Amino acid sequence: MCIPIAYNLRNLVVRKTTTVMTALGIALAVAVLVADLAMARGLYAVFERSGNPLHVLVLRKGSTSELSSPVTREVYRDLLFMPGIATNSAGEPVASLEMTTVINLPRVDSAKGINVTVRGLTPRGIEMRNVKIDQGRWHRSGQREVVVGKSIALHPRAQVGKNLRFGKGEWQVVGVMDGGQSALDNEIWGDLNQISSDFNRPDRLSSVLIRAADAAGVPALINAVNDDRRLNASAITERAYYDNQTAAGAPLQFLGILVSIIMAAGSGFAAMNTMYAAVSRRGNEIGTLRVLGFSRSSILTSFLIESLVLSLTGGVLGCLLALPLNTFRTGIGNMATFSEISFGFRVDLAAVLVGILFALAMGAIGGFFPARAAARQEILDALRET
Repeated sequence: MCIPIAYNLRNLVVRKTTTVMTALGIALAVAVLVADLAMARGLYAVFERSGNPLHVLVLRKGSTSELSSPVTREVYRDLLFMPGIATNSAGEPVASLEMTTVINLPRVDSAKGINVTVRGLTPRGIEMRNVKIDQGRWHRSGQREVVVGKSIALHPRAQVGKNLRFGKGEWQVVGVMDGGQSALDNEIWGDLNQISSDFNRPDRLSSVLIRAADAAGVPALINAVNDDRRLNASAITERAYYDNQTAAGAPLQFLGILVSIIMAAGSGFAAMNTMYAAVSRRGNEIGTLRVLGFSRSSILTSFLIESLVLSLTGGVLGCLLALPLNTFRTGIGNMATFSEISFGFRVDLAAVLVGILFALAMGAIGGFFPARAAARQEILDALRET
């Protein structure tokens, strides 16, 4: 015979002070965990939206990022004749020679500013990407004009009509591009020849982005580039390149999980103490339940359910505390590009479910031993307690 759930709920209400304090402790641990998952999920979402599965990024052999990859125009011209490259309506190979560098963008609220990726590219490079103009217009070839990503445009000094100073002079911001909440929202684009000239790199560029004719031809195209000794280059899918950059959030994610575990240990002990105190105060109840015919397993299950309900309450509260993070944005340094990536927290269903399961695990661990102690009490011993 099972003890009614209403009995457990009534006991939690009667002990409302200890119930609230324990639930709050569990809620804080869950909120930290969900916030950590939301941060990691938001960062990963930025890179997941970046990259086309048909795009292959060609770097200098041995380079791990565009920033440290010197690629010449000769390599670009040789790549145009590689078999398997897609062609446009005019029969021209779909490939883009590009140069990337990092500049410091001053901020009103920070004397140090932030590092931002500047990309020099041709109109072909713009056509290859899934970006559109949100404000203003695209920069013109041969002009000292730039287009900034939506995340960059949040800075007052990088809005349409303003001038940015980098390289050998000033550049006018003529547009804001929408990269679909991808890594491209954190870049500044300008004309390839103008930017490479400003940084004294007319023939020492960064990468070549090429498009495969079809998905089946991507591996063959990568192998062809890697095996061609004349190029001295290595190829990787654009999506894999961005996936490798998600390591930027690993330290913060590890720290968040570590803090959550420490807080969970404290909350688990708090739940355990609460349940042990309940057992010690309710000896007569336990004895009465045994006299009424309830088995040891029923009492153990009843006290364990009580602990799980308590932890579930804390888990739900913790998830509710973390939900407002969906409106927050932050930035993190990308060790591959040495620039800052802006992203929004993402408290999704998966993060909430993990938080709830985390809370239930705390409740199960913290409630099992007190519940077992209650179930092991002898009837006469329990009835003698006052």
